[in-house]
Amino acid sequence: MGVVLQIDKSSPFIGSLLVSQYVKKDFQLTIEWGKQNLVTTEGATFSTASSICRYLTRLAPGLCLYGNSAVEKTEVDYWLQFASEKLSCDSEFDNALLYLDRTLGSASYLVGAALTLADLSVWAALRVSAAWCNAVAARRVSSGTLNWFNLIASQAEVTEAIALLPGLKVTPTEQAKKEGQRDEGKFVDLPGAEKGNVVVRFPPEASGFLHIGHAKAALLNQYYQTTFDGKLIMRFDDTNPEKEKADFEKVILEDVKMLEIVPNVYSHTSDFFDRIAELCEKLLRDGKAYVDDSPAELMKQERDAREESKHRNNPVEKNCEMWREMVKGSGYGQECCVRAKIDMKSDNGALRDPVIFRCKTDEHVKTGFRYKVYPTYDFACPIVDSLEGVTHALRTTEYHDRDDQYHWFINALGLRQVHIWEYARLNMMNTVLSKRKLTWFVSEGLVDGWDDPRMPTVRGVLRKGMTVDGLKQFIVAQGGSRSVVMMEWDKIWAFNKKVIDPVAARFTALEKEGVVPVYVAQAEVSKKMTAKHPKNAEVGEKAVWMGPNILIDAADADTLEDGQVVTFINWGNLRIVSVTRRADGKVEKVTAELNLENTDYKRTSKLTWLADLNEAPLVPTVCVAFDNLISKAVLAKDDDWKSYISRDTRHETVMLGDPELRNLKKGEIIQLQRRGYYICDEPHAPVSRYTGKASPCVLFYIPDGKEMPQPTGTKGSSAAKATESKKETKGRTAKAEVSSKASSGASTAELYALVGSQGEKVRKLKSKKADKEAVDVEVKALLAVKADYKKATGQDWKPGQAPPAHSEKTTKSEEAKPAGGSESGQLYDLVAAQGDKVRQLKSEKAGKEVIDTAVKALLAVKADYKKATGQDWKPGQVPPAQSKDTSAQEKVQKATTKESGAMTQDNMAANPEAVNLKVQIDQQGEKVRQLKTGGADKNEIAKEVQNLLALKAQYKEQTGLEVSGAARKPEKKKKPDVPKPTPKLEKKQQESSDIKHKTRLGLEARKEENLSEWFSQVITKAEMIEYYDVSGCYILRPWSFSIWEKIKDHFDKEIKKMGVENVYFPIFVSQSALEREKAHIADFAPEVAWVTRSGQTELAEPIAIRPTSETVMYPAYAKWIKSHRDLPLKLNQWNNVVRWEFKHPQPFLRTREFLWQEGHTAFATYEEASEEVYQILDHYAFIYEELLAIPVIKGRKTEKEKFAGADFTLTVECYISASGRAIQAATSHHLGQNFSKMFEIVFEDPETQEKTFVYQNSWGLTTRTIGVLCMVHGDNQGLVLPPRVASVQVVIVPCGLTANMSEDEKDAVINKCKAYEKLLSDADMRARGDYRDNYSPGWKFNHWELKGVPIRVEVGPRDVKLNQFVAVRRDKSIKLTIQEADTVQSVKDVLETIHSDMFNRAKQELDQFVTICTKWDDFCNKLDEKCLIMAPFCGCEKCEANIKDDSAKDRDVEAGAPSMGAKSLCIPFDQPAEVTDDTKCISPKCSNKAKCYCLFGRSY
Repeated sequence: MGVVLQIDKSSPFIGSLLVSQYVKKDFQLTIEWGKQNLVTTEGATFSTASSICRYLTRLAPGLCLYGNSAVEKTEVDYWLQFASEKLSCDSEFDNALLYLDRTLGSASYLVGAALTLADLSVWAALRVSAAWCNAVAARRVSSGTLNWFNLIASQAEVTEAIALLPGLKVTPTEQAKKEGQRDEGKFVDLPGAEKGNVVVRFPPEASGFLHIGHAKAALLNQYYQTTFDGKLIMRFDDTNPEKEKADFEKVILEDVKMLEIVPNVYSHTSDFFDRIAELCEKLLRDGKAYVDDSPAELMKQERDAREESKHRNNPVEKNCEMWREMVKGSGYGQECCVRAKIDMKSDNGALRDPVIFRCKTDEHVKTGFRYKVYPTYDFACPIVDSLEGVTHALRTTEYHDRDDQYHWFINALGLRQVHIWEYARLNMMNTVLSKRKLTWFVSEGLVDGWDDPRMPTVRGVLRKGMTVDGLKQFIVAQGGSRSVVMMEWDKIWAFNKKVIDPVAARFTALEKEGVVPVYVAQAEVSKKMTAKHPKNAEVGEKAVWMGPNILIDAADADTLEDGQVVTFINWGNLRIVSVTRRADGKVEKVTAELNLENTDYKRTSKLTWLADLNEAPLVPTVCVAFDNLISKAVLAKDDDWKSYISRDTRHETVMLGDPELRNLKKGEIIQLQRRGYYICDEPHAPVSRYTGKASPCVLFYIPDGKEMPQPTGTKGSSAAKATESKKETKGRTAKAEVSSKASSGASTAELYALVGSQGEKVRKLKSKKADKEAVDVEVKALLAVKADYKKATGQDWKPGQAPPAHSEKTTKSEEAKPAGGSESGQLYDLVAAQGDKVRQLKSEKAGKEVIDTAVKALLAVKADYKKATGQDWKPGQVPPAQSKDTSAQEKVQKATTKESGAMTQDNMAANPEAVNLKVQIDQQGEKVRQLKTGGADKNEIAKEVQNLLALKAQYKEQTGLEVSGAARKPEKKKKPDVPKPTPKLEKKQQESSDIKHKTRLGLEARKEENLSEWFSQVITKAEMIEYYDVSGCYILRPWSFSIWEKIKDHFDKEIKKMGVENVYFPIFVSQSALEREKAHIADFAPEVAWVTRSGQTELAEPIAIRPTSETVMYPAYAKWIKSHRDLPLKLNQWNNVVRWEFKHPQPFLRTREFLWQEGHTAFATYEEASEEVYQILDHYAFIYEELLAIPVIKGRKTEKEKFAGADFTLTVECYISASGRAIQAATSHHLGQNFSKMFEIVFEDPETQEKTFVYQNSWGLTTRTIGVLCMVHGDNQGLVLPPRVASVQVVIVPCGLTANMSEDEKDAVINKCKAYEKLLSDADMRARGDYRDNYSPGWKFNHWELKGVPIRVEVGPRDVKLNQFVAVRRDKSIKLTIQEADTVQSVKDVLETIHSDMFNRAKQELDQFVTICTKWDDFCNKLDEKCLIMAPFCGCEKCEANIKDDSAKDRDVEAGAPSMGAKSLCIPFDQPAEVTDDTKCISPKCSNKAKCYCLFGRSY
């Protein structure tokens, strides 16, 4: 029998609705919407939220929502009462919130370790609480509580429940996203906002024109007005009669109209002056304000010293008397002001009795001389906001300190509350937004007025070509972010380009100076109509005139050559007959002929041009570009801004314009081809009857987010070749000189020296910053002589490597010998003949074994050819004359005979044991295949593979032959057995034995046999890194860098939630800075890299390259931190560091340069700093476990292993099962006051007034994460990437496309693949289709498998017909057939399953190899079994060193790595057992009592 839950539409019990979504899976539950909340069953009715929740929860005991024990059930009952009483009572809410913060400080859930009814009930109570919204807006909620609230909100059942609520329960911001808005930033949901009931306001001061910052404020308010169907109030703040002017009110209203903002209400603060004065008198009567006649300077001193004014305790009568003097405007009254009595001891200066009314005798623009007292903006704003019905006041973060003051006024006056929501002000680089400074530019005549295109005013940017739509898109893209950043103008102009590009008509203009005439034979005067915009016919058409006399830019003419075919845009191809140049080399004129029948435009350069005709005279045009008024990108607080003013910021170019430009209207936006976008500021005017001259068309350049295009932006190949040929001509002498030396019979020793001298020449030119063309010439000469050296020696030139003794590879007699008659010529013919044989066998569809035999023979002779000639065989390429002795023909015959013999039944029958072994091998091979396809455990598969290899080795020992293929058809993906590593010289010989070795696509080393070689091959063949010519430094390729970007994006977002800001400090450290903290830098001293020279000059003092940034950052901290108000200071930088590591370098794991983030924070108290250290560690653990699917062990470093200079270090440790070694994944350090004492980072304690050292933390995460990922998850097929960080999550490969298929059938498969790619991409999955037609599907399978893409989708003709596809999981090689209708959800589910399975597999390995030992013998044995060991430890550093030394072995743990003993990794937070009095330290040399269990193991 089902249960019916009734929910009241007008006042729903959200907690009951949440519970219903969880329990409905266990029994039939029907939800009905009515006028009451209740459940009726078996004669009983439950109508309270708590009773309904309890009843529903008890119907599904298996969910454990009521807890798992009597204690937990009691706790749940307590929280139900807490939610219904404490959180629902406004007077008790603040205390309840503090209690909730303390409870959730270190816990994920309220009761136990899982979600319960307690969490759902408390969350539901908070969601409908206005007090909660106010607390969030005022930032009075701890991060722990906010994280818990967001965690519950993210549950699928909670999301479903909220979606069921009637009306607009999805927030307006989310609704807008659902309706398809694009290019939006993150807009916060206004607390307590309801659709139709939101009122916002835009309150400018009428003291200047609106600038770009005001535009952001106005447009943000308009956004929330339209999103919530609310009301926007346009209110002039006219509280200061000295500043307001009627003219400014008029222009502001015009600016708002230009921004297409339509307020619902227009008002002035002065409309409420009488009411504001009444409220001021109320504060005086209530003793919450007083009148003060102290001089302004004294008042400031008292506020800074937190001393009370002598008038603070005036009786009410005296305050009222002084107030009356102010209202009259008497002489004494003008010396007085009214101050709110808030808190003179407050750390917040805005609360130290602020002034709320003062006397002003100036005439008011609206009220004249009616008033003598005027309220301050800070006092008037909250009052008028409340009186006008404003629900949400949007303010920039610079007002944050005044928010408490705002709320104090509201509360003290008993007014309606207003939500404050903060956003970051708009800060633009190379710009000042102060009205005072902008007014100075106008008054000094540096600009033409407030609408000058160089001004950041609304009128200025619109005149420069900014569109209202572009400005709106930019503001919307910024969203409601609180992050204060300096924005480059390029970004806003890039948004504008998106708006104007689709509609801007295309025209042509040429620079008047230096224009070159072109005479076109046979061309007649004519015109044709063509589209103004090539992609938008709605823009209209224009006339293009043609004739025998045309003009082109001088820079374009300089690229032309005789006989060259050039495309003249909107005309066609012309052939250049001749180019006439003057004595100075500049082009004087050009002659061309029509070549319009040639329509090949792909290989030609493209020129803009204009016809010089009387029928269509050109339009005189002036193009104007503007620079920034401020030369410095970011002005510091102490900078004298006037010293950075640019004087020459307007640049004009006289042009000859398209005849069509005479029709342009003012404000019309166009694009001049190959020159950029322009806006018409002054239209062309014909000859004036007064001046006798025509007015040119004046065009202002519109930036587009990129560099301003150059007049010649030709990208055609012909022009490029022409330019390149000129460069070559300029450097021909130098190049010929070097080449002649190289080809004049020089010995290899002479060539070696020549390369060295030419390289030095290039370096000198670069150090002197010589002209690029001169450098290019010498570089080409260097490359030429290097090529000669390689040709002579057969090897690349390397510094310090002497050339081989046998320098002369050929004699003159050998050079004269014909290639065809040489041995290399015979080898060439032999390869060609064998290749023909292979092709013939394939065309005849011979047996696979026969073809394989012929192919192996072909590879063998190709290898001999390469060995003899030093180059690969290529068809049509004549072989070199020289050759080495080979009997290749015999090898071909031998290989063919041997292989064919191995396949005969006669040979097999002659050896019964071999036949029996062959049967066993076939059976064992089939067993291995079944294990692999069934997704069996890797260890089990590896064991059976070893058995198979042993049988094959036994077979070869008896027969002398390799095992041929079994009777079954071999799988396409089968990989050959990888031989053990051999020296490089032997590898070339192995290439002839196997196709896989020839292609080198797959891995040639096995992870379990040679981890170091396997790792090297994985990261290079999977295109993660490229080796570099500086040892220990590596190139991160896009495949690996995308992983780092995803880690960076996640962590950056999380730390910004904690209030951390990003900065960048220099990479260089002075020697004196390092000397200041010798103790800290001691550990890094051997690894510090030093810059000692500048060019050839020795530096006076060497400069270090940062190994870490404490010494760089903390001197600045000492300057910035003076008061407790400057704390906490939380900074982070994403950068690179250099540690000249001389231990065995390994890519990602141990490198000389690596990328990382390093956070450095400072706090006033130890408790704050300590809390952050643990928070950061949790973020690091989340990255490894939730992004990389790698389990970690969290703990604290021992005193010996902690960071130098830290009080303590926390760490997350990972385990690499293949090597049995741990790796430090990330660390978070509490530095205590150690560094603040070194660098004198102090603040004034507000209580003791004494200087106090700050408490500091530092924490870092490096690109080592990528190496850990590869080592933990990779297998013998390559990488295995976790889906959440994979650059490509799904690769789609079309299959089954044969030569016999029609083009329509092939297109159907390709189009279906592209449809899947779009479908998955639209669902926010990173999908890529592999449509390369030069690789087979099998090759692509191996390629993407090697790169570790989580899912491979295979689509063939049969799949298209059945509306399905095959998905192959990379982690388990499992094939799944998925119906097209289920594509998105199924693929998402598979990706999540892959992540879960990868984590569980790694967790199982970690748990398997973490063991507890209390005896030394067991300790050493387990260490040799690749275990990490939890062992009792006394904490003594000497014992720690003994443990490491005594457990070391006289052998290498890993190829290329030093032998090592067990070091302490961490003291785990989760201790495996309790330490008793009888528990002794694990060290056999120690008799001390153990203090804890410590994790030991070998480590990278």
